[in-house]
Amino acid sequence: MTPAVRPYDFIKRALDIVASGAALVVLSPILVIVAALVAVRLGRPVLFVQPRPGREGRIFQLRKFRSMRAVDASKGLVSDEDRLTPFGRALRSTSLDELPSLWNVLRGDMSVVGPRPLLVEYLPKYTSEQARRHEVRPGITGLAQASGRNALSWEDKFALDIEYVDNRSLMLDARIIAATIRSVVAREGIAAEGHSTMRKFGDEDD
Repeated sequence: MTPAVRPYDFIKRALDIVASGAALVVLSPILVIVAALVAVRLGRPVLFVQPRPGREGRIFQLRKFRSMRAVDASKGLVSDEDRLTPFGRALRSTSLDELPSLWNVLRGDMSVVGPRPLLVEYLPKYTSEQARRHEVRPGITGLAQASGRNALSWEDKFALDIEYVDNRSLMLDARIIAATIRSVVAREGIAAEGHSTMRKFGDEDD
């Protein structure tokens, strides 16, 4: 079933185009600097590219800056904990790793605000209610990220995603962006308790 379209969705898309295009131009020096640092600290490629489901579950290629070293069993670099360096943690805590996703916003794969795009492997695991998160474009930030980021349980994240789908508006988007900036500055909710990043959906300890 095709998701219902609201008048705000057209305004939101126009704002996304303007915001992402302007941000890519204004932040281009920072993009170049971060790319150079990633190349020196973590090696090439500097971008992490991975398929993710977008609106209506359509797959797109998400782009972020790399924040982990490559898997190398001979060096014991297998788990996220092993591969995530202090430099990578800094990229994630400041959300600088997300900057290349502005290109996904400009292309129309994503929005500035919306449910975070998760792994393709999660698609068959969703309940029909949880799958409603794909009624809108995924976002660089969302209500869940503004409410606790990776410190939240999956159940709470999905509930917030659906709350956003049902109540999306210009005012809500503005509140989410402001709350996200506060959480990034305060370095809150970067990782789930006992994990270097975020627990996988469906793990027994969820």
